[in-house]
Amino acid sequence: MTPLGGQGLERREILRYIGIAAVAGMFPGFSKWAFACPQDHHQLASAASPATAYKPLFFSPEHYQIVEHVAEMIVPEDDTPGAKKTGVAEFIDFMVANRVPVTGSRDVRTTEDAIEMGNDAQAAFLLGIGWINAHCQSEFGHSFMECTPEQQGSLLEELAYKDKFRPTTEAGREFFRMMRDYTVVGYYTTKIGLESLGYPGLRTSWPSMPGCTHHDDPEHAHLREPTSPIPNYGITS
Repeated sequence: MTPLGGQGLERREILRYIGIAAVAGMFPGFSKWAFACPQDHHQLASAASPATAYKPLFFSPEHYQIVEHVAEMIVPEDDTPGAKKTGVAEFIDFMVANRVPVTGSRDVRTTEDAIEMGNDAQAAFLLGIGWINAHCQSEFGHSFMECTPEQQGSLLEELAYKDKFRPTTEAGREFFRMMRDYTVVGYYTTKIGLESLGYPGLRTSWPSMPGCTHHDDPEHAHLREPTSPIPNYGITS
């Protein structure tokens, strides 16, 4: 399956994603997801060792399965691991549980703003998952996870691509947009995700947070642009 969407990733966006994901970087409960920019060598060693199965902090098992599946449809496995193998659903669950906003309709200026946006994200995820199951039940006679891959794909294409929008899918488009944003941040802040973008400075030369050891280029002014096309994910505009 090809990635869903139509907007690329800029270097500035990746730097912002790294800053957001640093919140999750020290959490010891991940099974698959690992921050590409560990804060210390101990974290790097623990990330490489096997871990027990991840226990969702916010989503129910059923909801977590949907989040994991939709994330994999957004960033599917091809010649590199996709969202499922890199544990993106773990990242999403952690961020939502801890009310950490990834995107929002307004600027975050205070802690209260961030918490309010995090509360909004929690409610929006639950509403969105409920909508997608209800819509599939109405359209196909099954819940989302019981639908065929073709039915699932056709629904997400309606939500992802502007030329396939329908008036009755507005709530679903909001859910997909949020899923897309959390998935992209979660995926492209793993080692595999950063390497796939072709930014060698970011993927190999940022061993500690919050500082950076690019002594010869501390402002990242000379990072090369990718030499190969970047996959596009997201909603076309």
